[in-house]
Amino acid sequence: MTSVPLLTTTDGRPLKAALAAAGARARRRALFLVLPLLVFVIITFVVPIGQMLHQSVYNPYFSRNAPNVAAWFAAHPVGTEPDEAAYAALADDFRAMQAAKTAGEAATRVNYTLPETRSLITKTARAAGELAPPYKESFLAIDPKWADPAVWQAMRSSSTAYTADFYLIAADYERSADGSVQKVPEKQQIYLKLFAKTFFLSALITVICLLLAFPIAHLLATLPMARANLLMILVLLPFWTSLLVRTTSWIVLLQQKGVVNETFVALGLIGDGNRLNMIYNQTGTIIVMTHILLPFMVLPLYSVMRVIPPSYARAARSLGATSWTTFRRIYLPQTLPGIGAGALLVFILAVGYYITPALVGGADGQLISNLIQFHMAKSNWSQAAALAAMLLVGVLVLYWLYDRLVGIDNLKLG
Repeated sequence: MTSVPLLTTTDGRPLKAALAAAGARARRRALFLVLPLLVFVIITFVVPIGQMLHQSVYNPYFSRNAPNVAAWFAAHPVGTEPDEAAYAALADDFRAMQAAKTAGEAATRVNYTLPETRSLITKTARAAGELAPPYKESFLAIDPKWADPAVWQAMRSSSTAYTADFYLIAADYERSADGSVQKVPEKQQIYLKLFAKTFFLSALITVICLLLAFPIAHLLATLPMARANLLMILVLLPFWTSLLVRTTSWIVLLQQKGVVNETFVALGLIGDGNRLNMIYNQTGTIIVMTHILLPFMVLPLYSVMRVIPPSYARAARSLGATSWTTFRRIYLPQTLPGIGAGALLVFILAVGYYITPALVGGADGQLISNLIQFHMAKSNWSQAAALAAMLLVGVLVLYWLYDRLVGIDNLKLG
């Protein structure tokens, strides 16, 4: 039996080893090419999200300023009534807070868990020099609220740097005096309702954008290239205009003394005393956000429609299909990747919009992003981070559902 000669390169190395080395060099070159982009994504995307998630469960402002009472909480189970040792530990902490001038930040942390406790803690810290045994009586002399179990439970929840309290608050829950988790009263339930409102309005805006963008994209895809390019400029024009300018322009148009109402009154469509209220409410948010996000729906649809051969529709018509049947069974299925991409893009952008609802939404048209900004402005970064994390999880769940139902491989953005 004759043996197959081993293939070698010109320098005598085995061909298989040479090919493997060449492949390794190509992979290293590819890694070096994408490394700057990878570092950029990590620094600007992964790290901030990681910091946000960490901030949503981390708030050390009370635990580091009240280590003595925190140690007492750690040594006694939930529901233990505070004894003289607990009051003594708290008195030592208040003296240290008064000396370091940190009572404000410690009180703010407890106030996040139980509102209206900040004044109690700061007032007691200012009178820390008057605290003397028996400490319980000294605390009650300053304010009888120190006998309230809810105050001690709030301090217990704040006595550890890591806590899930901010997620409980974001889900409209609270801790009772015995440490159990319960739903807040219905009149105080704002977060979940605002989440539901945000997702509903985002879905509604997405549907409106789809209904408006579909005929526009179809027209662009079927017109001659010269005319289509001219109309495409009009679609892209909003991208060249400041978002703030576009939003304030809508305020001029939609206000009660604005262009739209004045036109309706001049045409006799409405009376002067019955002007439409289209701004600083939910209606204004929907109108303005639809206008701003419409191009993000047109472009994915156009990118899909322009490559659909017109011969498909002509063939269906020649075989006896009606216009509706041709559209429903031939044309529409081929546009689904563009519909999915545009809907996903518009919905995600709408969920996180802040400036537009803040300027034109008023109290009725605010979204969850506006509440996140409110907590950031009030320096409650942990609550803002918890709300943002829940919003991120909601978007990721919808993204996962889209992938399961449609398939992310079918996404067509251009």
